[in-house]
Amino acid sequence: MTQTQKALMLASAMIGLALLAANEIIPAAFAQYSPLGLLVFLPWVLNDKRSGCGECK
Repeated sequence: MTQTQKALMLASAMIGLALLAANEIIPAAFAQYSPLGLLVFLPWVLNDKRSGCGECK
């Protein structure tokens, strides 16, 4: 997965949470802090454990 795809996935998750909060499907208090949670936890999920230079193994 390229870096652009990862950024688009993060942005779409944030927009999705904002839409859920706007339609009162999730509480506003949860939606207020969810972007911070996404920035902290989503990179761990998307990390592919490969080095860009191929030097570290």
